Amino acid sequence: MRMVDSGDVRLAVFEEGFEEGDPDKPAVLLLHGYPDTHRVWDEVAALLRDRFHLIRYDVRGAGASTEPADRDDYGFDRLLGDLTAVLEAVGRPRVHLVGHDWGSIQGWEALSRAGLRDRLASFTSIGGPGLRQAAHFFRNGRPRDVRAQRLRSWYIGAFRLPVLPELAWRSVLPGLLARALRGDGIEPRPGHPASTLVRDGLNGLALYRCTMGESPPDPQVAGVPVQIVEATRDAYVTPALLDAAGRWVPRLWRRRVAAGHWVQRSRPEAVAGMIAEFVAHVEGGAESRELRRARAGGAFGGRLVVVTGAGSGIGRATARAFGAHGAEVVCADIDRDAATRVAEDIAKDFQVKAYGVRVDVANADAMEDFSRNIIAEYGVPDIVVNNAGIAVAGAFLDHTIDDWRRTIDVNLWGVVHGCRLFGAAMAERGAGGHIVNVASLAAFAPSRVLPAYSTTKAAVKMLSDCLRAELADHGIGVSAICPGFVSTGIASHATYTKESLREDAVRGLARRGYPAERVAAHILRAVRRNQAVVPVNAEGKIGYALSRISPRAMRGLARLSKFAGKDRSYRRR
Repeated sequence: MRMVDSGDVRLAVFEEGFEEGDPDKPAVLLLHGYPDTHRVWDEVAALLRDRFHLIRYDVRGAGASTEPADRDDYGFDRLLGDLTAVLEAVGRPRVHLVGHDWGSIQGWEALSRAGLRDRLASFTSIGGPGLRQAAHFFRNGRPRDVRAQRLRSWYIGAFRLPVLPELAWRSVLPGLLARALRGDGIEPRPGHPASTLVRDGLNGLALYRCTMGESPPDPQVAGVPVQIVEATRDAYVTPALLDAAGRWVPRLWRRRVAAGHWVQRSRPEAVAGMIAEFVAHVEGGAESRELRRARAGGAFGGRLVVVTGAGSGIGRATARAFGAHGAEVVCADIDRDAATRVAEDIAKDFQVKAYGVRVDVANADAMEDFSRNIIAEYGVPDIVVNNAGIAVAGAFLDHTIDDWRRTIDVNLWGVVHGCRLFGAAMAERGAGGHIVNVASLAAFAPSRVLPAYSTTKAAVKMLSDCLRAELADHGIGVSAICPGFVSTGIASHATYTKESLREDAVRGLARRGYPAERVAAHILRAVRRNQAVVPVNAEGKIGYALSRISPRAMRGLARLSKFAGKDRSYRRR
C-alpha cells in the first residue's frame, strides 16, 4: 500500500502480484464503485494475483483516501486525473482497466479521452454504463426500455437532492445496503461494506451532483477492446441500456453472469475467469471459445443452442431459426443423416457453425454421453430445446404396454434427460441460459384418441413449471411451448393402433396449413421474453384459455373427439 498525491487528495493505492524481476506481467487495475472501496474486489483479487500485476485504489473520499477540500472536485476531470496519477505512480505504461458501478462509469469516460485512452490496453465494464452512451439511450431508446431504466435509476435523482440523502446515510441507508447485499445472496464481511461506509456514502454523493450532465453528447468509443459483463439480476441496470452502450464500441465482447449487482462478490470465480480470459487474449493469446461467441452478431449471436428432434418438423424449423439469428446450433436427432443435412443447410444458408449429431433421447446412457460430448467439444449450451417426440394414436384400450413405454421414454424421459443433464451444467457455469420444452395443446386438452401422447405432454408442462421455479435463482429460464395442430409429418410417422386411421390423420394435418416455422418464431420469442407457457396458434390459445376457464368443457369436448375424415388430432413435433 502506498499513498499517491493527486491535487489536494491523497489516494490509497494497493498492489499485488508484482515482482521487480517480472515487469512484463500484464497489469490489471480494478476500480470500485459507490459506496464501495477497493475491498469489494478481495475475492476476485485473490484469484488473479498469481497471474497479473493487480492494482487497486480507493477513489477520492472513500476508504483510506482523503477527500478534496472543495466538494465540487468530484467531476470527471478530477476523477480521471486521479486515475492518471495512479498509473504514473505504479509505472505501468498501459493497464487493463476493470470497472464496477461508478468505477465502470469512469472507465467509459476514460475511453473518450485521447491521452488516457492510449494507456488502456482493454476495458472490462461491469454494472455501469457510460454517461455519454446512457444519455443517447435516454434520448433515442425505445420508450418502454427508457421507462424501465428510469425506474431502476430512481436513486440518481434522489442522491442529487439537498440534505435528504445526507440524513438517509446517517440513518437508514447503511441498513438498506446490507439488506441489498443479502438480496444478492451476499453476506457483509470485514472490508465490505467498509468501516468508513457512512463517511464514504456522504462524500460520494458529490459524484452524482458533479458529473450528471457533465459529459458532452458524443457517445463514440475508440478502438480499445471492451468487454461488457452483464449481471443478469442487476437491480440498477437494464440489458437494453447495456445493448445501447455496446453499439458504440467497434471491438466489443458481451458476457453474462447470473448474479445481482455485486457480481464480483457473489460470483468471483466467473468474474475472475472472464477478466483473465479477456486480458490473455488482448495480450496476444488465442481467443477462447467463450470469447469468440461473446463477440458474435445477431439476436442470438454467439449463443450455443442444442435442439433435439432437429431432423424434421418443428425441430428443424427451430434449429434454422436460431441459426438465422446468429446462433451456433447442435442439431440432434435419432436419424443421423437428417440431423447432418439440417446442420449443413444451416451452415451454408446463414454462415454460422452447425453440427449434426445422432442421439436417442429415450436412452439414458446415450443422453449422458451426448451431453458430456457436447459440453466437452462445444461448451455448455446457452439454450436447449427439448423437442424430440413421438405419437401413438388410438383408443386407450387399444394401446399396448410397449406403446405406453416408448411414448413415455421419448416424450417424457427424453425431456427429463435433457433438462437434468444440461440444466445442471448451466447452473454450475453460472451464466444463465434457457430451456425450452415443446409440449402441446394436448398438455391441457384431454383426448380420447391420444391418451399416451396427452399424458406425457401434460407431464412435460408440469415438469417445466417445476423446473422454472427451481432454476430461476440460477438465471435460467424455462418455457413450455404448446402448439395446436401443425402441418408437419408427425401423422405419417405416428404409430396407430389401427392402421386404417393413418390416412385421415395425415390429410387432416395437411389441411390445417400451419407451418412449423411459425412455431419456431414463438420459441425464439419465448426465449427472448422468458415466457413460461406459450400456447401456439388459434386452437392452442383457445384450448389453453378454455382449460383455465372451464375444465369441464374441455372434458366434454374430449368425448366428442374421434377418428373421422374431419379429425385433426395429430401434429408434427
